[in-house]
Amino acid sequence: MTGTATPYGAWPSPLTARIATAGTTAGQVASPSYPGLVGDEVWWIEPRPAEDGRSALVRRRADGSVADVLPVPWNVRSRVIEYGGRPWAATTGARGASAVFVNFADQRLYAYEPDVPGALPRPLTPLSPVGGGLRWSEPEIDPGRGEVRCVLEEFTGEGPGDVRRVQAAVPLDGSAAEDRAAVRELWDDGHRFVSGARWSADGRQAVWLAWDHPHMPWDAAELRIADIGPDGTARNARTLLGGPGEPVAQAEWGPDGHVLAAWEHTAWWNLYSVDPGTGAARPLRPAEEDFAGCQRLGLRWFAPLGDGRLAVLHGVGGQRLAFLDPGDGGLTDVPGPWTEWLPHLDADGTRVVGVAGGTRTPYEVVEVDTATTTGRATGPSPRLPVPDEVFPEPVARVFTGPDGHRVHAHVHAPRGPLAHGPGNERPPYVVWAHGGPGLRAPLTLNAEIAYFTSRGIGVVDVNYGGTPGYGRAYRERLREQWGVVDVEDCAAVARALVEEGTADAGRLAIRGHSAGGFTAALSLAVTDLYACAALYYPVLDLRSLAAGLTHDFESHYLDALVGPVRSVPERYEERSPAFRTAEMTVPFVLLQGTDDVICPPEQSAAFLRDLQGRSVPYSHLVFEGEGHGFRRQSTMVAALEAELSLYGGVFGFTPQGIEGPPQPDPIGTR
Repeated sequence: MTGTATPYGAWPSPLTARIATAGTTAGQVASPSYPGLVGDEVWWIEPRPAEDGRSALVRRRADGSVADVLPVPWNVRSRVIEYGGRPWAATTGARGASAVFVNFADQRLYAYEPDVPGALPRPLTPLSPVGGGLRWSEPEIDPGRGEVRCVLEEFTGEGPGDVRRVQAAVPLDGSAAEDRAAVRELWDDGHRFVSGARWSADGRQAVWLAWDHPHMPWDAAELRIADIGPDGTARNARTLLGGPGEPVAQAEWGPDGHVLAAWEHTAWWNLYSVDPGTGAARPLRPAEEDFAGCQRLGLRWFAPLGDGRLAVLHGVGGQRLAFLDPGDGGLTDVPGPWTEWLPHLDADGTRVVGVAGGTRTPYEVVEVDTATTTGRATGPSPRLPVPDEVFPEPVARVFTGPDGHRVHAHVHAPRGPLAHGPGNERPPYVVWAHGGPGLRAPLTLNAEIAYFTSRGIGVVDVNYGGTPGYGRAYRERLREQWGVVDVEDCAAVARALVEEGTADAGRLAIRGHSAGGFTAALSLAVTDLYACAALYYPVLDLRSLAAGLTHDFESHYLDALVGPVRSVPERYEERSPAFRTAEMTVPFVLLQGTDDVICPPEQSAAFLRDLQGRSVPYSHLVFEGEGHGFRRQSTMVAALEAELSLYGGVFGFTPQGIEGPPQPDPIGTR
């Protein structure tokens, strides 16, 4: 023990909300994304909460210096399918680097030569009067044709479903900047959703992924292939493999002319070599672990190397980087402090770059030498200005859920350098329900978790049934059971912590973002375990989402998670927190952005209107300009401090270290 005996929750901590949110987005571990190799440099996207939440494009030069490619206010981020995708590409030439990128504010594609003195970004694509702009993702520069190949998302009306997605080519000379007709549509696959295409070495074929409503890509994505004509357009498009029940998560061309695919042909996403003519597939390393995961757009779990090997991510739960020999299936793990790698790989020659973190290492961009299998951070490792004793020592555990199911979770016990709990008390615990279902809580350093544990509040991060990474059977436990399995799994973990003496039965809370907010809100209605809850931009009304009050990508997601609304309409009310308000009696804080198109603020407003007159204590914080996932540091500081204030009022302690303006009383009815 260190420090003095102090009530749990009231411990002083040097980790303020401002420090904890310095390089993160709300509810997520701080994470760079979309790294790439540009000549002898490494480029990546870096979150900047203190710069109005922008996503900065950053480069590390060959001399080791790190600098922004673009100054404030350029914000490099795509809105395709609202979750975006890889928003930049770059090449090198006689004039230095040449980049193309998507600017978040107007969703236009821009070209920029950062090494040319006086150069400014110039638009390549026009504005659109509908849909928040023409949207672009997965750009690939084609110097030979003077074009950028992209996925184009184009809205044809004001509704979220009035949209089409095609493979397109944008001229680099800027001739399409004011002329939509100058954008060449390479092909329209006829599918609702498509990923960025990969061209074969000779340019004669291309492969991509495609899927349609009501499916999500991790349920039904097909591997498509087409012949490419001299003008770059496609013909004879056909499916090689995949589809409902056997989704493909990623496809690349191998050096032998075969297609490499991450395919869930068995109970796991394994890697296959696929004959592009026949579709015959050979497994490269059959294993009961995943070599891929839930694809959206732009995620890469493997990358071909120049020597014939593959850089791959693999594992059960967390994934680590390794080199795979496709000849004999041999696998060589890359050593280092990184316990979790994100699906953001790129490779060129003898270099691999990715994003990785560990229990003591925040997510950072890491470059690996393929000859020595040694990795190094691309710049100084990000460190928070607090002692190591502030951070918890997380433990990965498996609990027993309903019907004997295994439930995976990470337990973060209270730990701080300045205080310890009274010997006659058990600490309060907050159950975190991650924002899946297609996501997973990683076992990495998370400053938001440490913000609470360093004050004497334990956190248990639950990878409830439905979480990817543990095989198809575990992921499909949530099929038509959303609002049941997730709620029961979180409750089972909470009860187990109480029964073993780890947590105080009277001081349990639950917290969630997005889908996790749904789990948390519904838990208040169907269990009596929790004394309060923190709900970040939650899903609250399944019926309204099924009726179109959300974006196109997830507009039919509930068919799999709940069941077709026409077949089981009663479930949409039974499992909606908005229809269970009469059973809610404990305090909560609800945090919502005004620009959220995935969980619109209208949902939260209707939910709270139904609570009026029921004497349910709550606080409602609305943040102008924030969308689905808070990005501005001022927002995240206010949210964390409001959450801590809630716990203090409910659990009976006086929070320490709140620096922002006074928050609304979380125990007062609003």
